[in-house]
Amino acid sequence: MNLINRLLLSFAVFLTAQLIVSGQQTVDVPVSQRAWRIHNSTFVFDGHNDLPYTLRKEASSSFTKMDIAQPQPSIHTDIPRLRKGNVGAQYWSVYVPAATAYRGEALSQTLEQIDIVHAMVEKYPQTFAFTRNYQQIVAARRQGKIASLIGVEGGHSIEDSMANLHRLFNLGARYMTLTHSDTLAWADSATDETKHDGLNDFGEAVVREMNKIGMIVDLSHVSEATMHDALDISIAPIMFSHSSARSIANHVRNVPDTVLKRMRQNGGIVMVNFFSGFVDPQAAKIMSNMFDVSRELRKKHQDDNEYNTAMARWRTANPYPPGTIYDVVDHIDHLVKVAGVDHVGIGSDYDGVSKLPLGLEDVSTYPRITQLLLERGYSRRDIDKIMSGNMMRVIRQVERIATTSKQG
Repeated sequence: MNLINRLLLSFAVFLTAQLIVSGQQTVDVPVSQRAWRIHNSTFVFDGHNDLPYTLRKEASSSFTKMDIAQPQPSIHTDIPRLRKGNVGAQYWSVYVPAATAYRGEALSQTLEQIDIVHAMVEKYPQTFAFTRNYQQIVAARRQGKIASLIGVEGGHSIEDSMANLHRLFNLGARYMTLTHSDTLAWADSATDETKHDGLNDFGEAVVREMNKIGMIVDLSHVSEATMHDALDISIAPIMFSHSSARSIANHVRNVPDTVLKRMRQNGGIVMVNFFSGFVDPQAAKIMSNMFDVSRELRKKHQDDNEYNTAMARWRTANPYPPGTIYDVVDHIDHLVKVAGVDHVGIGSDYDGVSKLPLGLEDVSTYPRITQLLLERGYSRRDIDKIMSGNMMRVIRQVERIATTSKQG
């Protein structure tokens, strides 16, 4: 980065700080014509969006009650803003809370979430195309549609059954996060008590089976030991669907450098998360016990509305800064520096988080990242890789390895 760009960046960060202090919650990132051209010459492939869960909570899973063809300012995602942001492919998370596993409802609720994704594609066929593989994604892009894939957020959804893993894959799930907030009978979570020092025998078998069928192993939410165990075992590229850099914001949900350094050999991808509590360094300290609090409140409040009210009350009592888009680009810079530009992507976590950095308020704002990457000296080719090219490569490699395994 040259001296002028450094000075401009310093001034922008200073100005942002003043805006926050003065109560003006905004960051203006003008997108140049060059940035627009580059951004629109590629497409955004986002690794994680929780719209299905938000639809379930806020609109009873009904696209009539919440028509995303119309602007929906109360949430982060709708079709007009997806188009403005140039989202061309999206992993829709079919998240269900880890607590559903204790009630024996994890699989059934996950299946209901999958139904929401299918219903969305059927409701808006001119916008979305359901895709299961690389070739279908390419075909959807040629038609100008948003390739829609499914990601399962948390291995609790398979209820300790390999048959259930296959069932989810057959319904279109193409990645699974090994854990969510809670440690499982076979894998340690980053935000719970560790029991296995990573993966146990069944956990290792899950990774091998995912490689065999062509489901990407997602290591967001897992403990550092689980990350290393999965990397030791997996013969296919892994992903972090929505995680940032721990060296920038010290939270266990972020990826440590020891793991980032293994990305080159594995061929995987780390998709940067936008949640303020994982992105802003000060916020990460304040939010370090968020999952512990959530778990305790879940024990006290079985009713979802009561739990959500209690969590909102806790967040109000524990304010944390939102951070800015500049923080997110700092994370991208670090991921590129340590893991390599071929192993970085975007995994926003839109509609799955309670606070976002200033400048990244919704799915329309991705072009601002392209603008800031240009200002930091990234080439057009590198921006294309980060926005979508790297994820497309990972998908292709995972499919080839699965095909080879079946032939063998």
